[in-house]
Amino acid sequence: MGESIRREDALVLAHYYVPDAVQAAADFVGDSFALARKAKESDKPVIVFCGVSFMGESAKILCPEKKVVLPVEDAHCAMADMAADADILRLKERIPDLAVVTYVNSSARLKALSDVIVTSSNAVKVVSRMPQKNIYFIPDKNLGAYVASQLPEKTFYLGWGCCPIHNATTLEEVRRAKEAHPGALFLAHPECPAAVCREAAYIGSTAGIIAFAEQSRARSFLVGTEAGTLYELRRRCPGKEFFVTRESFVCADMKKITPAALEAVFAGGGTEVSVPEEIAQKARIALERMLELGA
Repeated sequence: MGESIRREDALVLAHYYVPDAVQAAADFVGDSFALARKAKESDKPVIVFCGVSFMGESAKILCPEKKVVLPVEDAHCAMADMAADADILRLKERIPDLAVVTYVNSSARLKALSDVIVTSSNAVKVVSRMPQKNIYFIPDKNLGAYVASQLPEKTFYLGWGCCPIHNATTLEEVRRAKEAHPGALFLAHPECPAAVCREAAYIGSTAGIIAFAEQSRARSFLVGTEAGTLYELRRRCPGKEFFVTRESFVCADMKKITPAALEAVFAGGGTEVSVPEEIAQKARIALERMLELGA
C-alpha cells in the first residue's frame, strides 16, 4: 500500500472505454488527446488515470512534477509495443526526409524514438502539418492507412500493429448489424479495417463519433468502437438509439478498472507511474509537438 490521497488533491481522468460507473465518478472523461491535454493543464498535484498503462505514462511524461496513479497495474494496451526499434532505425537510414509518427497507443519507449505523437482525433491534422513528405506511421496499420487516404500528397510506410478488438471487426459483422438495425447510421473508428470503414457514414475518433451523433438529425446509430462509448453517447444524446456492431466489442483491460479499484486509490492503492528520465525527455518532445500541431 502507498500513501493515501485526498480526493480534493486529485484530478480523476477516465477514458470512454472504462466501465460506466467509473466514467460517472471521474472529473473528466475523454479520448486520448483530450485526456493528455487535461492532465497537462491541471493544477492538481495528483492525476488518477482510469485507463491503460500507456495513458498513465503519457500523463507522467507531460507532467513530471505530478504524481500519476493507475488504479490497476496490469491494465495494458495490446498494441502499445507492436513496433520494433530496429525497423524504425532501418527506415530512417534508408529513407531521407522521414518522420516517425507514432500513435499515442504506444509505450514510452516507442514514443522516445518518434518525431511526433498523434491520436485518432488529431492524426490527419498533425501529419498534414509535418514538413516531411515521408511518414512512417506506427504502430496501428489501420489508423495509418486511414490517415494516408486523407493525405495523398505524402508517402506512407505503415507498421504492422493493430488494436485486436477493432481489427476483429468484419464487413460481414457490420452488414448483419445493419440488417438488424435498418436505418441506423454506421459510425466507425479508424482503428477498424479499411473495408469496414468504407461502410461508415462517419469515420473518426471516439470523441468525433460522439460529437457527430450529438449533432446529427438521425435518431439511430450503429457504433464501430468499444462498447464503453455507449455510456457517453446515451448521456449526451437522450432520445437517440445506439448499438455496437457486436456484443463482444469490449476491451477487457479497460474493464479491469472498476469503481472499487478507483476508490482504493484514495486509500493508498493503485500503482504510481514512473518513466526513466532518459526516455521521458525524448518522448516529451514528441508529445509536446503533438499538442502544438494538433491544437
